[in-house]
Amino acid sequence: MKRTTPLRAAIAALLLTVGLGAAQAGAAGAAPLPGPAAAPPASAGLLDAMSRDLGLTAAEAEERLGAEKTAVEVEKAARRSAGAAYGGSWFDAATGRLVVAVTDRTEEAEVRALGADTRLVRHSAAALDRAKARLDTLGAPAGVAGWHVDPRTNSIVVDVVRSERQAPAVRSFVDRARAGGPVTVVETAQAPRTYAAGTVGGDPYYTGNVRCSIGFSVYGGFVTAGHCGKAGAAVRGWDGSAMGTFQGSSFPGDDYAYVSIHSGWWTVPVVLGWGTIPDQLVRGSAEAPVGSSICRSGSTTHWRCGTVLAKNETVNYSQGAVYQMTKTSVCAEGGDSGGSFLSGDQAQGVTSGGWGNCSSGGETWFQPINEILGRYGLRLHTA
Repeated sequence: MKRTTPLRAAIAALLLTVGLGAAQAGAAGAAPLPGPAAAPPASAGLLDAMSRDLGLTAAEAEERLGAEKTAVEVEKAARRSAGAAYGGSWFDAATGRLVVAVTDRTEEAEVRALGADTRLVRHSAAALDRAKARLDTLGAPAGVAGWHVDPRTNSIVVDVVRSERQAPAVRSFVDRARAGGPVTVVETAQAPRTYAAGTVGGDPYYTGNVRCSIGFSVYGGFVTAGHCGKAGAAVRGWDGSAMGTFQGSSFPGDDYAYVSIHSGWWTVPVVLGWGTIPDQLVRGSAEAPVGSSICRSGSTTHWRCGTVLAKNETVNYSQGAVYQMTKTSVCAEGGDSGGSFLSGDQAQGVTSGGWGNCSSGGETWFQPINEILGRYGLRLHTA
């Protein structure tokens, strides 16, 4: 972006120190420069946020990030090894290890040899995914907040709003869901909503009278939430000047968008930490397992952390269902929509919506980044 403040000066200084070179207007199509040989340790801002939101010391936070990075690679290998017997996986924070569910006991030894713990289950991940896909075709009432495959219970978890649990329409939906596969019903305090906000002071971008947050820089612009603007809508930057245009947007069904930027603005592989310097460089988009720590940056509530609760969840907003979302325990508020979700230095997705706030707590969903990149043929700007 083009701000000329101490914060932006700090961004430029940080980029220079890690060998990225000075950001230049109009350089969106340039090839990425190579990053350093080894990634630096987690920044102080990220560790502080994890300490505040997850109750960890700085040393514990660094140790967990290292274990989660290992779990990402173990999960890929375990999925290949287990094959049709793969029942899903999740990161166990208590042990610092990945747990892999398998439907065939003969696969356990090979999976354990990869460095994972195992759990024998009845249903494969493929079977649960098929059951969820059938559930996605049902019309859900407002009292149903969403549903997802949960490897830990080896079932489809249906979230219902506590006050609507006994409503006839909700009970009918749950009955139909159970007819299609194993279902676990859990209660949530509130229905999910998107996190766009009216125009108020703050950083980063505006469309119409809505403020949202930038997700991640891609070559040519940035990605964000689809409910923040429709294709063709003009985007204004933090200072009110013309910034770019929504080139693609999808909501509901999906909740993602791509904004191209004008001359005078540029992209950087940085997620703001809302201190005197940017908090975190983005080095890739490797997907973190369920149970991993995850942090979010947004223009209203800044840095907030939690854990990944579920993947491939269907979220039932009042505007319509959104599919393939990731559920987290991170809080958010109006104006945080579109903002960045990170696990360590790996981009995870853009903030969509949730329930609650950062005073009393809540849950937030994001649209996974790799799906967005693939949909629009974009390349993530990485360090």
